[in-house]
Amino acid sequence: MSRNYTVGSMLGKGKKIDDILKELGSVAEGVKTSKAVCELAQKLNIEVPVSSAIYEAVYTDITPQELLDKLMNRKLKEEESYI
Repeated sequence: MSRNYTVGSMLGKGKKIDDILKELGSVAEGVKTSKAVCELAQKLNIEVPVSSAIYEAVYTDITPQELLDKLMNRKLKEEESYI
């Protein structure tokens, strides 16, 4: 299994990121990338709900159920096209 999958699976089981990374012995690229994506999105003033959820899962104490509820209950709106 990939490191990202392993990290996500362990986060879903309620483990903390510091403990996961110690157990893995290496960093999954998605851990740092989630932060970079959210910082760039904020700078460009765009919404990235899935990336934001990944960031929250990694860097906050939100539970998997709270995160799922938050994503599924987002207010519907028209999405923008950049093409």
